Amino acid sequence: MAVTDFFAGEITTELIKYLLLIVKKSTLCRSSAENLIDNINGLLPIIQEIKQTGVELPQIRQTQLDDFSKLLRDGYELAGKVLHSGRWNMYRNLQLARKMERLEKRVARFMQVTMQAHVLADVHHVRFNMEQRFDVLEHRLKAIKIGVDDRSGGGGGCLGEAVKRMEEDEKWFEDSFVNLGAGIELGKRKVKEMLMGEQDRGVFEICGIGGSGKTTLAKEICKDDQVKSYFKDKIFFFTVSQSPNVEQLRKMIWEKISGCNLHGYGYGEMFPQWNLQYQWNTKSASPVLLILDDLWSASVLEPLVFKIPGCKILVVSRIKFPPSIIDCVYDLELLREDEAMSLFCHFAFGHNSFPRGFSQKLVKEIVDECEGLPLALKVIGSSLKGKPEMLWTSAKNRLSRCQPVCESHELQLLERMKLSIDCLPEKVRECFLDLGAFPEDKRIPLDVLINMWVELHDIDEEEAFHILVELSDKNLLNLVKDARAGDMYTSYYEISVFQHDVLRDLAIHMSNRDDINKRKRLVMPRRDTSFPREWERNVDEPFHARVISVHTDEMREMDWFRMDCPKVEVLILNFASSEYFLPPFLENMPKLRALIIINYSAGNAVLHNMSVFSHLTNLRSLWFEKISITHLSDSTNPLNNLRKISLVLCDMKNSLDESDVDLPGLFPQLSEFTMDHCINFNKLPSSICRLHKLNSLSITNCDSLYELPSDLGELQTVQVLRIYACPHLKRLPPGIGHLVKLKYLDISQCVGLRCLPEAIGCCRNLEKIDMRECPQIDSLPSALSFLESLRCVICDDEVFCQWKDVEKAVPGLCVQVAEECHTLDWLSQ
Repeated sequence: MAVTDFFAGEITTELIKYLLLIVKKSTLCRSSAENLIDNINGLLPIIQEIKQTGVELPQIRQTQLDDFSKLLRDGYELAGKVLHSGRWNMYRNLQLARKMERLEKRVARFMQVTMQAHVLADVHHVRFNMEQRFDVLEHRLKAIKIGVDDRSGGGGGCLGEAVKRMEEDEKWFEDSFVNLGAGIELGKRKVKEMLMGEQDRGVFEICGIGGSGKTTLAKEICKDDQVKSYFKDKIFFFTVSQSPNVEQLRKMIWEKISGCNLHGYGYGEMFPQWNLQYQWNTKSASPVLLILDDLWSASVLEPLVFKIPGCKILVVSRIKFPPSIIDCVYDLELLREDEAMSLFCHFAFGHNSFPRGFSQKLVKEIVDECEGLPLALKVIGSSLKGKPEMLWTSAKNRLSRCQPVCESHELQLLERMKLSIDCLPEKVRECFLDLGAFPEDKRIPLDVLINMWVELHDIDEEEAFHILVELSDKNLLNLVKDARAGDMYTSYYEISVFQHDVLRDLAIHMSNRDDINKRKRLVMPRRDTSFPREWERNVDEPFHARVISVHTDEMREMDWFRMDCPKVEVLILNFASSEYFLPPFLENMPKLRALIIINYSAGNAVLHNMSVFSHLTNLRSLWFEKISITHLSDSTNPLNNLRKISLVLCDMKNSLDESDVDLPGLFPQLSEFTMDHCINFNKLPSSICRLHKLNSLSITNCDSLYELPSDLGELQTVQVLRIYACPHLKRLPPGIGHLVKLKYLDISQCVGLRCLPEAIGCCRNLEKIDMRECPQIDSLPSALSFLESLRCVICDDEVFCQWKDVEKAVPGLCVQVAEECHTLDWLSQ
């Protein structure tokens, strides 16, 4: 027990208090007491670090610390004797002074000899481990990205394993949530009775505090067989959030309900006329269930209520709306004690009961402090999983100091959840707080998040991946796999990140504790028509934020005000409009390294003030989403430090078809180039083949692309080539055989592709081929048997047998037949 008390800091804290009194009271012992204070104060940060990490120490170090703890305990008793010794008892005081001197020497010897030996041992281990780590870093990083990292025994590597764990936990959580006990089952039954009652139409509500499981219950209602049968599978789920585009959302809902496409028609022009027509045609129509999740205001709800026969609406909200809007409300009850205990134990211990030898009283006290909130039980349980019991005690003590949680005190819920963040290592905690910079209820592209962490926190991509997995394991974010991904292999490109809105609120709450000019992150928590007034009131002083996130509608030049942001490294511009004037203060961001511009409107947006790019000399990463790209060669001066470009859902306006596009001149250091769901371009410019530092080229879901450059083989540094879902592409150029460093080739859903070139056998470093849903490829080149590095192939049934023959010739190769999956659900995000 000595070392436990030692780590808790109680002995050292009390001993220092005694020593400070001795310095004031005892002349004989003053010098020894002062030296002891200096030595012990130097030890306190180490004690705190060991306490926070919870790392198991080697046995020899544990023994040495046990001995040192006993020494400090003896010192604590000795200091007490010094304080209680009478001033005139000189003989006893001289004896105590000699003992204090011996104590001082023993403590100094431990600090100067034993601790230094520990440091030398650590340096040796760090050097050895770092040498090994750098030897395999590049290989491990690429393996993680493409999904062939098999260190853990599975095909998907650490990301794939994390996704599987997340899926298993989510399934258990959803299944258990409606089967934990009578209280939960009662709630589900009441909601079903509301929805399947005699009323022809109506608006109903599930109301409850954030993190209480409202959305989970609503999703379970969607999956219930009785509900599906009653509504004949006409169930539509929409996430509204705090700052929705009501006009766009209303249009999407109407299209789902009516089955009519309103593309190209104006909002005000179409709805009144179609509403009457639909009412007339649906007098005998089957019922429809519309679920509106995360709804925050009556002004948003009212335009989304379609009063048509058979249409029932289920609202999910933290706010109880008035009877004038809602016909019936179910107030979601929190978990009972036994239900809460079962849920907590699953995430803390991996099963639904206490482990043998663990303090049941301590677990019960922590569960009681979570007050039946499922999200709190899930997050706090995950954060304590595998931690020593002393950290559980510390967590319980801090939880007990929080005020009770109730509907009017959601801030107290955030304070409880904050405890799980405080015990994270510093870099992991900072990465969690970065998540608050992204809009609510939106999927975060994994590439954007990883790149943001790399630029902000001076870590490599592999460390960023492991931080992502750690946050996932602690249920602080969700990893969502693309539905098309195979069961066995999951790559970096098939995963996105999603976060519960309460956890996003927590990240913003923790980031906003400092004065606005001193915050590391400056975030607009929801969409607004203009810049925050609070920012404008503080423009007289520089903002020290490293991350700024803006979420507005259309912004014109006059809508911006000048901001001095000398430390900004990541700028996220979210907006919803057809035109957008880039902020003039971009010129005053000399350290900007990552720029993310996302348009959430229905159509593409034209950017103005593109001249600001000439000032972004340190920009390394650029993400455009739903942007119109025009005259690429005239858009900007060379961006000499730019490494990554991602164009998503962009209208290229045939700018890439121009013969004068000089990509190496514009982006001489470019290493990653991505285009996804881009329109209005037919081919890539030949100048792309002169990007001699390019190691990743990804052209996906671009149905207008029909040709790749004939000299593609000049890209001899490329390791990842993704030409996915480009249906008009007929062939791969023979030069592909010159891609000697190529590791990953994805040609899946290229339905017009007729064959693999024979030259592919020269790609001796190729590790993974994804060629699912390529129906015209019915034969394989014999040269595939020369691909000795090939480890994974995902293909269709038609060529599976031929690949099995290749499998016999290539040791370690695994061939998987992928299930067909056609979905555009992600577009609604």
